[in-house]
Amino acid sequence: MLKTTVLKPTVNIRRLNSTVPIIMLSMLAVLTGCQTVPTALSKAPSAMAMNNPLTIGMPAIDRQGYIAYVEEQGVGTAKISTLYRIRPDGSGLQLIDQLNGYIYAPTWSADGQMLAYSKQAARQHPKIYIYDVKSSSHNLVVNVEGSNLSPSFSPDGKKLLYSSTVGGNADIYEMQLSDGSTKQLTTLPSTEVQPSYASDGQSFVYTSDKVRAGRPSIYRYSFATGNAALITTGGYAASPQLSLDSQRLAYLNGRKAAVMMLTTGQVINLAETGLDEPARLSPSGQYALYPTRQSNLGGQVGGQSSQSGGSLVIHSLAGNTSYAISSKTGGVVRSPIWGR
Repeated sequence: MLKTTVLKPTVNIRRLNSTVPIIMLSMLAVLTGCQTVPTALSKAPSAMAMNNPLTIGMPAIDRQGYIAYVEEQGVGTAKISTLYRIRPDGSGLQLIDQLNGYIYAPTWSADGQMLAYSKQAARQHPKIYIYDVKSSSHNLVVNVEGSNLSPSFSPDGKKLLYSSTVGGNADIYEMQLSDGSTKQLTTLPSTEVQPSYASDGQSFVYTSDKVRAGRPSIYRYSFATGNAALITTGGYAASPQLSLDSQRLAYLNGRKAAVMMLTTGQVINLAETGLDEPARLSPSGQYALYPTRQSNLGGQVGGQSSQSGGSLVIHSLAGNTSYAISSKTGGVVRSPIWGR
């Protein structure tokens, strides 16, 4: 039997200095029994956006979007993973999915109406689901043997890239969502994972260790030629994401969340998150997002947060200012992704 849970977050803004606030988000709902998606969203305090110096100046495409993320509680067989979405000002918190197990790598469609992600229950392989925002439905789309991970929507929302070990090695596949037909795009004996479409749909970026096992690099695959070109990063690099204009690349640079300007090769190392998580870009490409266990603000690694649990850090790439949306539930925050 399914029960509906409405989350009622309380949000406080605490200023660390004149330019960097920190938003503390507390989820007050007690989750018991079998949970499903709430039927109503929590409402933001009316003064919140006015008091938040980053969201005041955000482009509408960013400010009106949602950030999806995973929060983990417990360890081992007791691990509970919960998928949420929230506005970048800390309002509108909604529970999307929850299970005893793992939820991996959510990703938005270009129009923000669909969210794809992998989830893995105990003693099962990871499966890929799509959540439809309008209908609040969850649809299983990839359920083959092996690890099925890292989905990415094509710009028109008709196809889905993902990685799978169904053939033995980890390779990248493309699925037509209309009929479920799939095409294998990589066939190397190495590991090819974490695909992410470019906004024009003509290429995608992904992670591969084909040069040296266990030492991943980032490549860009062209659908026209079927060939992949190395994106030079200078070391361990994984989990790529292109901005809509393909001028910036967000990724994991060693153990740091980072953003590269592809035209110049300049790298902005945002923070060592303590989670080996990459940076992700806002729809406009003007902001970077990453999870952390610490108060990593202004591009600096600070001390341990005074609050328990993890945080989502939003960093302005132009203004070099940051703020954090922090959970007080004690969970580990992972895999944030910012959609329209």
